[in-house]
Amino acid sequence: MAARIGIAVFPGSNCDRDVHHILNNIIGIEADFIWHTKDRINGYDAMIIPGGFAFGDRLRPGIIAAHSPIMNEVRRIAKDGLPVLGICNGFQILVESGLLPGALMMNDSLRFVCRWTNVQVTNNKTPFTSEFSPKQIFGIPVAHGDGRYVADSKILKELKKKNQIVLRYASDNPNGSTDLIAGICNEESNVMGMMPHPERASESILSVDRSRNNISSNNNNNNNDAVTIFKSLVSNLKQKAIA
Repeated sequence: MAARIGIAVFPGSNCDRDVHHILNNIIGIEADFIWHTKDRINGYDAMIIPGGFAFGDRLRPGIIAAHSPIMNEVRRIAKDGLPVLGICNGFQILVESGLLPGALMMNDSLRFVCRWTNVQVTNNKTPFTSEFSPKQIFGIPVAHGDGRYVADSKILKELKKKNQIVLRYASDNPNGSTDLIAGICNEESNVMGMMPHPERASESILSVDRSRNNISSNNNNNNNDAVTIFKSLVSNLKQKAIA
């Protein structure tokens, strides 16, 4: 049976269609939208929580969405060891749901940041980064107002000890995140949250002039290497199907 990926949709999600397009039309894997009130999910091999402004970021980003019925199913799926990826607002929802440690706060600039940057893969042993080379650097856009990842010394120590820091900002720190953290995973590596948007950098037509976007030209990286996030996930699902 072919693998299927579910895409959680909340009121205010705005990157769900982008993810759906990349998975179905670029990667070539079946992906479906799942409305947030769904309290039972069957037949999916992975879940993606996309970016946007779920419930208008009321109270604080991700907190209301974290209490939607679908998140009980996401917790169950994560506990069962299936891959769960949260992008931008999805990262915030995973943190507010207790699936990932730390917190996401307002950018240190106190402004919404929307531009390209570089990230480096610091852990390529997850289902989302397995197709990257160790320490590979690639260009990717960020678009957030509350993307500053914050962790106290105890959490940061644990993240480093257990190799849970997956992505770090490489060319700059667009939001003031602790230790340049752009993405982390849980201890089991099957749940990952990241602030940058791979779905907005998965086609060459979306690439931009790196010199105009503060991206170093010394890294020899392709501007659509971010699609490797999704390719890694699909490769992982195929390997599981074979096993």
